[in-house]
Amino acid sequence: MKIKSVLGPILASFAAALIFSACAGTNGGGKSYEFTTVTVGSLEKTVSASGTLQPVSTVNVLAQMSGKVEHIYVDYNDTIGKGDILAELNTDMLRLQREQQLASVVKARANYELQQLNYGNQEKLAEKNLISEYELKTGKTTLDIQAAELSAAEAALKVIETEINQYAFITSPIDGIVLERNISTGQNVVEGSSSNSSSLFTLAESLQEMQIEASVDELDIAAIRNGQEVRFTLEALPGKNYSGSVETVYLMPTTSDNVVSYTVIIAVSNRDGALLPGMTCEVEFIQERRENILMVPNAALRYQPASTAAVAEKNTSSSGQSGLTALVMPSGPPMGRGGPPPGGRNNQENSTAQTAPVTQKTIWFLNDAGKPESAEVFVGISDGSFTEIIGSPELSGKEIILRERV
Repeated sequence: MKIKSVLGPILASFAAALIFSACAGTNGGGKSYEFTTVTVGSLEKTVSASGTLQPVSTVNVLAQMSGKVEHIYVDYNDTIGKGDILAELNTDMLRLQREQQLASVVKARANYELQQLNYGNQEKLAEKNLISEYELKTGKTTLDIQAAELSAAEAALKVIETEINQYAFITSPIDGIVLERNISTGQNVVEGSSSNSSSLFTLAESLQEMQIEASVDELDIAAIRNGQEVRFTLEALPGKNYSGSVETVYLMPTTSDNVVSYTVIIAVSNRDGALLPGMTCEVEFIQERRENILMVPNAALRYQPASTAAVAEKNTSSSGQSGLTALVMPSGPPMGRGGPPPGGRNNQENSTAQTAPVTQKTIWFLNDAGKPESAEVFVGISDGSFTEIIGSPELSGKEIILRERV
């Protein structure tokens, strides 16, 4: 997880103000200091991950019959519609089989019709008691057998005709685009399912909407939620930033080298067609954002005077507070994000629902006597370089000690 600072466009001099100030001051003891200014800007707390761009859905087209590829009508990147013919298999052998089966149907029909006549005569003879009941039942059974053989012959013919008229044509089941063509003219293909055969074509629905499959470490997954704003960059398109939103967090974890991670699906728009399947992405999930806030370099919060005499200048009572200390010393801790310390939250805007814990830190400045003096401030999120100051709008533009000059 990382937190990223975003400079507000309203302050053109913000970057310069946060760079270690070149101005220095000295106190009565001859010490020299570098100062920095409390400035206004923005901070973002983000979770980083990597991922891969993928189509929202893909379809593998398989052969429904075995045969040799006669014609191929589409190629890579072609746009296709549902029902479009992608390829055609050779049907020469099937047509010969159809002729043979037609003959079988004719023969079966003739046998059936002949047995119908025989059985009709047997019924008339049975009415006159000229044949036994057994002979009549035998005739009926023979008729049923001939009827079944005719039905079987007609069904076999229908299968062959279906293969010639339908299965020999490989068609698209969706509207979309051809991602892969895995066959060539003259190649033999076999009937099969996705479990035992490679696909003839791989199709995708429109690439105007795509998704990122990102792998998020188990330590960060609690910060990810559906609908969360996402920013990402591509190795293939450096210098460009794209956005998306979390669509799904898969509950099934994956483990590699004892590292547990979770797959997060991110919905992204690709209206300009710049995003391609398989591109590698660096993703930032925006967990928390602070805008129009007071910020100081973290180095200023780490500073402690080297001289113990300076520490003695720390305020011990409200009556002994200097001007700056009196301004920033709060009367008590904030009641969470919903109840900031005295002075409010500097009219700061929070664009995310999640909040960071509030803690107390010390800043140092030179008092009217030119000696280091401290004040306690409440701080929020930090990006490792800058930290949010909460509830002290009077600090805006104030100079505080960054470090002692050597």
